[in-house]
Amino acid sequence: MRHLHLGTEWIQGSMYLEDPIGLVHEYVQRMMAWLLFVEPDSVKERHAMQLGLGAGSLTKFCAKELRMKTTTIELNPKVLHACRGWFKLPADNALMQVVLADAAQEILNPKWWGTVDALQVDLYDHEAAAPVLDSLPFYNHCRRLLSPEGSMTVNLFGRASSFERSVEKMTAAFGKEAMWAFKPTREGNTVVLAQHTPSRPKREALMARANIIEARWGLPADKWVRVFKPLSG
Repeated sequence: MRHLHLGTEWIQGSMYLEDPIGLVHEYVQRMMAWLLFVEPDSVKERHAMQLGLGAGSLTKFCAKELRMKTTTIELNPKVLHACRGWFKLPADNALMQVVLADAAQEILNPKWWGTVDALQVDLYDHEAAAPVLDSLPFYNHCRRLLSPEGSMTVNLFGRASSFERSVEKMTAAFGKEAMWAFKPTREGNTVVLAQHTPSRPKREALMARANIIEARWGLPADKWVRVFKPLSG
């Protein structure tokens, strides 16, 4: 196992040395829960965007395992250098690109609006204390990136009070009916999902979709359905 640190003890991402594409952490696997809301056969025609590269886990998985067009916005060139040197992140290619930019600015570029089917937001600084971007205008801009069938997944880590404030802002941007959340992981990460177009699939439909996801891509989607529910009840 190899871990990425940004000068502190906090782990920013990890990789199995014998399976560089595998998703190590439970919360990172849960960032793929948007798969529950799209037709599996359509995935390779869709566009994933990560705000924050971390150790490149989601970027590699979306591009190499799911064969999706994948764009990552990363502020720190040292993180990109580490991912290319130590975490088996390929050079930019027809399917995958890393844009070195401030995510807060880059998502204002109209070329991205309405193009993203899976937006994965994991923006923490080296202290990992709270999300770097976590305002109502930011979440409004995130919603504008999404296609009609698109979803945003966000990793929230930290105190319960900051979690509630973050969810309030997301709800204001996306609407109550669009919001879903997992139970926290043992490490304290809670993944929240917001849909551009709210839907409420029945549990049986989610389980059927989860079985396909598990069989096709090896993700623990059956378990997701057991610990994942709409936030509005």
